[in-house]
Amino acid sequence: MFEVEEFRADHKDVIHDCAYDFYGKRLATCSSDQFIKVWDQDENGKWTESATWKAHSGSIWRISWAHPEFGQVLATCSFDRTAVVWEETTGEKTASSTFLPSKKWIRRTSLNDSRTSVTDVKFSPKLLGLLLATSSIDGIVRIYEAPDIMNLTNFSIQHEISCKTSLKCLSWNNSLYKVHLPLLASGSDEVGSPTGKLFLHEYCDSARKWLKVDTPMIVTDSINDVAFAPNIGRSYRILAVASHDLYILNINQAKEPTQNNRWDITLAAKFSDHNCPVWRVCWNVTGTMLASSGDDGCVRIWKMNYMKQWKCAGVVKANGVLSPSFDQHPIVTSPASTPLNSIAKYYIKANNSLKNKV
Repeated sequence: MFEVEEFRADHKDVIHDCAYDFYGKRLATCSSDQFIKVWDQDENGKWTESATWKAHSGSIWRISWAHPEFGQVLATCSFDRTAVVWEETTGEKTASSTFLPSKKWIRRTSLNDSRTSVTDVKFSPKLLGLLLATSSIDGIVRIYEAPDIMNLTNFSIQHEISCKTSLKCLSWNNSLYKVHLPLLASGSDEVGSPTGKLFLHEYCDSARKWLKVDTPMIVTDSINDVAFAPNIGRSYRILAVASHDLYILNINQAKEPTQNNRWDITLAAKFSDHNCPVWRVCWNVTGTMLASSGDDGCVRIWKMNYMKQWKCAGVVKANGVLSPSFDQHPIVTSPASTPLNSIAKYYIKANNSLKNKV
């Protein structure tokens, strides 16, 4: 049902993040060694390193691919207080040359608006254009836009959303339809305050700016990661939250929205199977399967069954051993979705590098 493949990344320090491109044929990794590596998959399924370069002067926390419509574009963020946009360029092939044109990654722009560590960076869904969101320790979500997609040297800041607390992660609502309002979720890893650590941000057309619209009290522990499930037809959104436990939230527009209550946020499921902090969460392309990784050195695969219940469908241990898991867990019912396991390989490979997260 699932495939497990391990290969040496040859980073000299902890790998903090890895990301597949749109087609799942390219993989980018970043590390505290300040280097980025890009891997390509050949016809036999073997991964080979195609590029490596020093990208920052501090630990690189996150890496993100843009939609291929905009080219081969990466964004990274770092402890050095910057977010950088990279583009792969192809050299010209001469008539006498029998080799393929050389490819090279070029720094297109460096975003230096934050005065503290930039903790996360994400490109927006294609429907919104070439937007880039960053979060940082100073508690501000910044949204940049490239007005000319042919000139990636010009990313201008469009919006700043203050959350008044340090931020660790963010996620765009990945909807394929314009009927769904643009949403951003961000999470804080601040400890010591029993307040909500999850923030929802919505774009207001009348004010022409992003606003913080909700801070649900469902999650009060520090948050390490958030991820919206891709939406290919649901009327509601699903958000996974990695904290001390794993949370799955359903987000609906309120039936009678008010200025202070526009969204109805309910807890679909909560799991403590990792028995330790959960570090990463990610979805398959249809938003029907979820993978989580934690300090226990395991990647757990979750899916919703025909009874509308979330269950653990498999566990990948740090040594690469795969074991199916159909244990009975306390389940909270949630709205129906259609299970699909066609890209389970994506989750397992995407989380191999997270087992050393500290």
